[in-house]
Amino acid sequence: MITFVSKRDGNLEVYTMNADGSGQINLTNHLADDWFPAWSSDGKRIAFVSERDGAPAIYVMDADGTDQARLAPPGTGMPAWSPDGKCIAFASFRDGNAEIYVMNADGSGQMRLTDDPADDTLPAWSPDGARIAFTSNRGGNNEIYVMNADGSDQARLTDDPADDGFPRWSPDNARIAFMSDRSGNYEIHVMNADGSEEMDLTNNAAYDAWPAWTPDGMRMAFNSDRDGHFEIYVMRADGSGQTRLTEGQAENFSPAWQP
Repeated sequence: MITFVSKRDGNLEVYTMNADGSGQINLTNHLADDWFPAWSSDGKRIAFVSERDGAPAIYVMDADGTDQARLAPPGTGMPAWSPDGKCIAFASFRDGNAEIYVMNADGSGQMRLTDDPADDTLPAWSPDGARIAFTSNRGGNNEIYVMNADGSDQARLTDDPADDGFPRWSPDNARIAFMSDRSGNYEIHVMNADGSEEMDLTNNAAYDAWPAWTPDGMRMAFNSDRDGHFEIYVMRADGSGQTRLTEGQAENFSPAWQP
């Protein structure tokens, strides 16, 4: 099962579909924009961002779209579940700029992990729960950083004049997929978890972004506008076999695989 975001109803909504693109279902069905879905580690719940309170805030719902409830106040977004399902990392603008926070899965115990004048966003837990990768522009442009799960030992993994961001760990903890515009437009790249052996997977003249590993690490979903507007694609982990899953005139993006 894959969650994704679509604008086919006139505003952003969270959908699910089967791994082959069939069975597409609208989960949120709200007049406000709902986006950035993130699965819980047991595959039973989905965190997402909604503007139904007038500004972006983190919500959660069951995997079928029921029991939608707010977890964090307006000014929060980009949720990422911990592998044990007990915590959610997220970005918050409550301090005047974006910082990475963590909270319990019920929204309690919110605690800041980063403290930098720059913007720190898009957290992603390592599968072993020990580290969190994130995007920061503290070096002058967006680069990928990593830190321990408690916020200590923050270190930069990428170092390029172009923007690198949206890190996503492979299920075996060994690699990180990310999006980069170092080739002149955004492409899906992958590197070892220490930042070494980086390579371009999509190598397309279009905008390719938002990688999402399958639970077995054999494939990735991503979105691309190579056909004129954003659609969800899937490819093997080496970049081969790129195939489109969604099709229509609306924008479809932000895929995430159910664990």
